[in-house]
Amino acid sequence: MKRFSQLAIPYIVWAVLMLVLPMALIAMYSFMEQGNSIISFSLTLEHYVKFFTDPDFLIILWRSIVIAIKTTIICLLIGYPIAYVIARSSERMQNILVLCITLPTWINALVRTYAWIGLLSEGGLIQQILKIFGLGGVELLYTEAAVLLGMVYNFLPFMILQINTSLCKMDHSLLEAGADLGASPVQAFMRITLPLSLPGVINGITLVFLPAISSFFIPKLLGGGQYFLIGNLIENQFITVGEWNFGSAISMIMAIIMMLMMMAVRKVEKRNQGGKEE
Repeated sequence: MKRFSQLAIPYIVWAVLMLVLPMALIAMYSFMEQGNSIISFSLTLEHYVKFFTDPDFLIILWRSIVIAIKTTIICLLIGYPIAYVIARSSERMQNILVLCITLPTWINALVRTYAWIGLLSEGGLIQQILKIFGLGGVELLYTEAAVLLGMVYNFLPFMILQINTSLCKMDHSLLEAGADLGASPVQAFMRITLPLSLPGVINGITLVFLPAISSFFIPKLLGGGQYFLIGNLIENQFITVGEWNFGSAISMIMAIIMMLMMMAVRKVEKRNQGGKEE
């Protein structure tokens, strides 16, 4: 036990330096008045009041939540059937399909998002295809649809892999038992497969929703600065405006929203596990 504790020391130090300390600094900056130093400062709630009393900031927050929910729902609707097909395939085919899903993630997300600019831009491949069907005048780039497409493309593998893991761990003898008892394929899926895959669904929702709500480079590249989300607002406050205190306050608000989301997901997961035990 003592040996295990000693081995954990480097990880604890890393977590404190890379996670706890930066979050503590952001929290401290969020309560400091603009221009105060760390050595001498006075506490204030003006940055939080500024955010919640300005309708523009609340609209940006709401827009970010909506786009994250849309991204999560689309990833779930697309990802579940794909994960189901992968799980039902042979072991060799599963390895090939999982490789196809994870292969794009080997490339930096920024580079992959840049590639969509060329595909969606005027004269790009997708525009050329739409022209064949007489839809060449449709604007694709710098729209909400482009931002949504970029988010789904970047975060879809997280949903597929989580659901696929749950489906692969499932005891398939339960499906055979259900068939012996006269359950139709639809009934077997609704009463056996879907409930047993819920942990993967919940994990997938978490891994998609959290980065989607705070993403800033996808809206910036595919939205062209016209589709402003909360991640862009935080980046703007730190880099462009230079109001670190207000940016820190927004970051803390987002951190609280994410923690509440994770707590809610964890509660649903515990309830689901409790239902299984009963």
